[in-house]
Amino acid sequence: MLLALAATTLVAIALLSDLIISRVEEGWARHRARRRRTPTTLFDPGRERRAEQRARELLRSCVNDEEWDMYRDLGFIRVWGSQTTGPDELGATGGAPYAYLIYPHRPIVAYLAQTRRLLSEYCVAFPDDTRPYGSARLPDSDDVLAKWIALTGDERRLISTANMHLPGRQIDPAQVARDLWRLAQWERARMRSLAEGIPSPRADAPS
Repeated sequence: MLLALAATTLVAIALLSDLIISRVEEGWARHRARRRRTPTTLFDPGRERRAEQRARELLRSCVNDEEWDMYRDLGFIRVWGSQTTGPDELGATGGAPYAYLIYPHRPIVAYLAQTRRLLSEYCVAFPDDTRPYGSARLPDSDDVLAKWIALTGDERRLISTANMHLPGRQIDPAQVARDLWRLAQWERARMRSLAEGIPSPRADAPS
């Protein structure tokens, strides 16, 4: 009786071991196949810095000298509006001059040039589809360039497709007021430098 039970146990163990080994081998084969299909991309800590440097060079080659100096010194670019009544019904200007401030990865801000009254914020996004490093964010200077091209190329289309909000939705109006004051001071200093025939003074680089 014991001999028969031991023999039955050995047979069961042998059958189970064959099943377990085959399952393990199958699982290992699938694991190796998945690893072969997934390329390993090494992290490069200097990639973002190099991408931003290339983006700054491209931006500098596209905008004019004043706009480049403005971005270099202040961290944003002003673009003058071209529509007669303003960017939209909510921000109607009645024919008064208006402009936009372009910040990296922040809404475009429209304002009246003479009174500095803020009109609207316009949210637009330009994702980075570059592979294998594509992400939701372009380098800062590429984002500014994309907005600049869109505004100067077809202002009406950009404004009509952007998400429009009242001032202060994402950017503190007090910060915009400070930036407009800095811009006015910067323009005065630049005009004096140009009149005297000396290079324009450089403000602190944007953080």
